[in-house]
Amino acid sequence: MIESIDHIGIAVESIDVSRAFWENLGLAVERIEEVPHEGVRVAMIRCGGSWIELLEPLGPESPIARFLAKRGPGIHHLCLASSDVVSDDTRLRAAGYRLLREAPTRGAGGCWVQFVHPHSAGGVLLELSQPDAGDAGGEG
Repeated sequence: MIESIDHIGIAVESIDVSRAFWENLGLAVERIEEVPHEGVRVAMIRCGGSWIELLEPLGPESPIARFLAKRGPGIHHLCLASSDVVSDDTRLRAAGYRLLREAPTRGAGGCWVQFVHPHSAGGVLLELSQPDAGDAGGEG
């Protein structure tokens, strides 16, 4: 079940350069991590009850590198917090929506994640994310 907006993902060429803008607004990068299987380095910035996620490609074949080459820096996706990403996945599939992965997988922070194709979500790449609370039934 969807609970809230978790974060907005923003594709950037460099976290080190981009973070200065957010810090000048009075926000702080709380953590930076690499997610090698996604080809991305992420910086998480708390903004009220949600996050801003800066996404930097780890290499030229990264999905974020391809996004930047095609569209330039900017909003990449919207993420909704889920209490049960597996049930959300099942419900959306049953209703005929297009999901990008066969099953939820691990994402940044160890969360279970699934992505909904923009064609199924009004032109927005939508991520569903559930914090790890043991085994959510996805890949690990």
